[in-house]
Amino acid sequence: MPEPTPVLPEVLAQIRSLPSSDRPLIICDVDEVILHMILHLEDYLHARDLMFLKYEYRLTGNIGGRKDGTLVPADEVRKHLLMFFEEICHRQEMVPGANSALEHLARDWDIVLLTNLPGVHNKPIREQLLSGLGIPFPVVINSGPKGGAVAALASGRTTPVVFIDDSPGNHASVQASYPAAVQVQFIADPRFLKTTEQTGHIDLLTGDWDETARFIGAIL
Repeated sequence: MPEPTPVLPEVLAQIRSLPSSDRPLIICDVDEVILHMILHLEDYLHARDLMFLKYEYRLTGNIGGRKDGTLVPADEVRKHLLMFFEEICHRQEMVPGANSALEHLARDWDIVLLTNLPGVHNKPIREQLLSGLGIPFPVVINSGPKGGAVAALASGRTTPVVFIDDSPGNHASVQASYPAAVQVQFIADPRFLKTTEQTGHIDLLTGDWDETARFIGAIL
């Protein structure tokens, strides 16, 4: 089990700027949950004669050449991710049903979008894209495991807290830092969803927003 993750000062500053509330809280990731990422990243890789070697939840050690499968070193993977977000962040497509499900849930829940995004300059770009899709909720930019940020967002609330994210690592971090959260592992890409095993602290593993909305609605 990972150790609890401290919240980064720059993330805490964003959280403290949010209005206080005692309503139930949904903390929702963006990439591969609200916005497609894997499909866009796969297009980006193919355009450079690269590919996912397996439909598994990791990037380092899982990207290689399309012709011979030669692994891309970790430092090059990081560079590609930075380039990917610079090129794609403003035009990612929405996962079907995300806007209507979140709009429905917002009647009873506060919603905060907690996203790992390189470069603070990408925050307004992402906010503008999401707002244009009918998803006008506060965006908090994080870096690294999300457990500390989730604990900070949930601090002082006595109402239910739901955490929605695709990453197994982020869910493990939240389990260590704020185990009271209801955890929904949402993976839009069916190939990656199929290869993901539901671990004990995951309350729902899904790639469907209707199912997600029904599950969260039943909590209250």
